[in-house]
Amino acid sequence: MPDSQTPAKPATDPADTPENTVVWTEIPVSDLPRAVAFYNAVFGWEMTIDETGPNPMADFAGKTTGVGGHLYPGTPAKQAGPTIHFAAPDGVEATIERCRAAGGAVQGPIIPLPFGRFVYATDPDGNSIGFYEATG
Repeated sequence: MPDSQTPAKPATDPADTPENTVVWTEIPVSDLPRAVAFYNAVFGWEMTIDETGPNPMADFAGKTTGVGGHLYPGTPAKQAGPTIHFAAPDGVEATIERCRAAGGAVQGPIIPLPFGRFVYATDPDGNSIGFYEATG
């Protein structure tokens, strides 16, 4: 327990890794090649489609030290499913511009947090995604 001189970090600080946290994410897309092109453009990744398993998929190709995931052919949630938040590689504003240019949409203003900021967006299939930038 922190002493009275040490401010406690918020319970939702993403720098903390709880014991039972998310380990994998999947985003369903209607057109896998188009989705790979979108996510590569927005994040500067080099995703490719892997067809070696039972279903084609494309792994997130960032320098992942935390939660990973992939895109797969499926039925998108159309803004009704969960939001997957991604690190904005060079800031929220630059990521917003690439999102719009690649066919995505921003869903509101940038939201400040005590430890960063983020914005909600949707990919071309309407999946809810977020762009997060740590501060301080």
